[in-house]
Amino acid sequence: MTPKKIAAFAIGPIGGALLGLISLPIITWFFSQEDVGRMAMLQVTIGFSTLLFSLGLDQAYVREFHEVTDKPSLLKRALLPGLILLATTLLVLLMFGGTLANWLFEIPEWHLSLLASTALLAAFISRFLSLVLRMNEQGLAYSMSQLLPKLLLLAVIGTYVVVGAEKSLTNLVIANTSALVFVCIVFAYNTRREWLASVTASLDIQHLKNMLRFGLPLILGGIAFWGLTAIDKIFLRTLASFEELGLYSVAVSFAAAATILQSVFSTIWAPTVYKWASKGEGLENVHKVSRYILALVVLAFCLAGLLSWVVTFFLPPQYDAVRWIVVSCIGFPLLYTLSETTVVGIGISRRTGFAMLAAISSFAINLVGNWFLIPHFGAAGAAVSTCISFWVFFVLRTEFSIYLWKSMPRLLLYAFTLACVLGAVIFTLFGESASSLMMAYWAILLFAASYAFRGEVRDAVAFVLQKGRAAKVSRGS
Repeated sequence: MTPKKIAAFAIGPIGGALLGLISLPIITWFFSQEDVGRMAMLQVTIGFSTLLFSLGLDQAYVREFHEVTDKPSLLKRALLPGLILLATTLLVLLMFGGTLANWLFEIPEWHLSLLASTALLAAFISRFLSLVLRMNEQGLAYSMSQLLPKLLLLAVIGTYVVVGAEKSLTNLVIANTSALVFVCIVFAYNTRREWLASVTASLDIQHLKNMLRFGLPLILGGIAFWGLTAIDKIFLRTLASFEELGLYSVAVSFAAAATILQSVFSTIWAPTVYKWASKGEGLENVHKVSRYILALVVLAFCLAGLLSWVVTFFLPPQYDAVRWIVVSCIGFPLLYTLSETTVVGIGISRRTGFAMLAAISSFAINLVGNWFLIPHFGAAGAAVSTCISFWVFFVLRTEFSIYLWKSMPRLLLYAFTLACVLGAVIFTLFGESASSLMMAYWAILLFAASYAFRGEVRDAVAFVLQKGRAAKVSRGS
């Protein structure tokens, strides 16, 4: 993938994260902490439904894309089974009135159930249509489809503020559902040739069975991964309150700035690796890429620890604890991104059961961690438990990949990530009483990483300077 295409894919995650950081403070000032927590439950459910009802066929679509010629037929096989199952489930739930809304928000209103169902359906369809753009390397269209709904959400929330609309859960759900529906429409327009062709394409049942054999093991693993990322919110709702859940959700939202790295890298990495595998070349670059990502992960942890106090300027006083919690919250996107560079052996070998085992094991650790930590530390305990669980997830994915594929150096991988996680745990639980010591810790860790990755830093600087000189020559000519 060329630098131009990479830049096109990067526009969406970077712009979306920046727009999210603009809209988030507005939401926290305008809506109650409880309603912010309730919206977190909707996001949790969207993630669960997409993982469950996709039947693992979204991953099968990515895996098979470069090895089939009839792409519309492949899309039909991937999308149709889960879409039918999800639509049927939602229709049955809507027959029971406000049951879905009661599960999510503890408010049994039918109109909230309808809005939530619409959001779930739109998010599911968008997942598959986004893969069409991603696998066809249509980076700009993919990015615009991510940016436009963020702009719509910001516009709706801004309109609420200007006109003095009611600060209700219904209005907050309407804003988020509208954004999801809008992105689905944009994705549908940008991929119209592919999905329109898929309507009349044949449905190869035998190939669908093969895709399900690949994807079905990912259902349990997908649910386990959903639990790994969402069980903290469920435990906070059960063992604490919607207020603590709201506090935690805001910290997670600020930590979403780290998902810029995750989104850009994951979007580019999976298609690139599978293309290398299909051609039998380029796989020697995996370790080199993992070192660059490790350097970025350590840098992000250190900067978050040194600069987390900045978030207090943008939030109401009741969200002051976010500055301590956010450092552990970035563990999920950063460690997950790093694990994507070390897990390639599982995908190449098609032994997806090992991916499931890694997710289930980490999920179990997160269950135990949340059970013990949340009653004592609330949102901070949830953040710490998830951060530790994702470090275990990263280690297991790495070790399983090495077992199935080939060995790779990992002393620096484990040493630096463990130092980051331990620092994040202490910072989140006790940082308020030891802030000066923690500032020194992050500064020392940053210095150590700069020395360890001095080769990567030199290469990065040389690359930037080379591109700068090339740009000057181009302008001069």
